[in-house]
Amino acid sequence: MQEEIINRVTNSTLKTFDLEEIYPEGKRILFDVKDWLFQELILKEKDFRASVKNHDWSQYKDSFVAITCSADAIIPSWAFMLVAAEVIPFANKVVIGNLELLETVIYQELIGFLDLRDYTNKPVIIKGCAEKPIPNSAYAFLIEKLQPTAKSIMFGEACSTVPLYKAKK
Repeated sequence: MQEEIINRVTNSTLKTFDLEEIYPEGKRILFDVKDWLFQELILKEKDFRASVKNHDWSQYKDSFVAITCSADAIIPSWAFMLVAAEVIPFANKVVIGNLELLETVIYQELIGFLDLRDYTNKPVIIKGCAEKPIPNSAYAFLIEKLQPTAKSIMFGEACSTVPLYKAKK
C-alpha cells in the first residue's frame, strides 16, 4: 500500500513575502535636463526657465520620475528643484537621481507602511528571482521591518532557502 505524500510546506506556518506583489504599476521615466543646457554644458538661467515653463508636464501623469543630468556639467540644486516643482503635481513620485534611486525610494516608502502582523512569530521566506527591477536595498528595508516580529527569515524559494535571521529564544 502506498503512503500518502504530505506537503509539509503547505501545512507549515511558513509565510512567503514577495516584493513583486507590492511593486506599483506605472511608467518609470528618467528626465534628463542636459537637453536644456547650452551646448549640453552650461545652464543659462533665462533659457532654462523658459524650457521648464514651456514643457508639457501633464505627460508625466501617474508616472514615477527620476530627474538627472547625464552631461558632465555643474547644475545648481535650484535647477533640479525647479523641474521637480513642475512635475510633482502630475507624477506619483519624483526623485533627483537615477532610476535605481527612484525604485529604492518607492520601496522604502511602501515597506515603511506595511502591516506585518500576519508575520509575527512565523518563519518567513523573502522570495527571490524577481522579474521587476527590485533594488537590493528593498530587501534590506524588508528585513529591517520583519526582524522585530518574525521567528526566522530566509531568502529564496520554499524548496531551497538561505537562512538569514533567527530570533533569539
